[in-house]
Amino acid sequence: MGEAYFYHMTRTPLEETLPALLGRAREAGWRVRVAGREAARLDLLDRKLWERDGFLPHGRAGGPHDADQPILLVSDGESGENGATCLVSVDGAGIEADAITASDRAMVLFDGNDPDAVQRARDQWKAITNAGVVAKYWSQETGKWALKASSG
Repeated sequence: MGEAYFYHMTRTPLEETLPALLGRAREAGWRVRVAGREAARLDLLDRKLWERDGFLPHGRAGGPHDADQPILLVSDGESGENGATCLVSVDGAGIEADAITASDRAMVLFDGNDPDAVQRARDQWKAITNAGVVAKYWSQETGKWALKASSG
């Protein structure tokens, strides 16, 4: 049964935080599905993943090889499955409690400097925990990631 980890980014942007977390997910042997709300934002993340030092094999949804991608970036309205065991929500993309419990891990990354993003994350936390999913809240307010709260 998967747990949801909420990452409250206040010191590093998504473009830096996401690759680090994806690297750890791959080290754990997980296949990852990154869901975002806007195709343009995922296109930017796709470019950033290719430009970084160190290789993270990934692809954008909609190609003929989606199922082969260890990390698949999917925006709202796109289909694409890769047998993910780790689900990642960025920019407030929806994530369902049933999908979390069927996974090894879910991650919700949100910009702590954006009040709308913080409110969306609070709403996601409430929906997920009300459905009985264990959730953990991680903050980087001191510069290092620290567990600040857990629902279970």
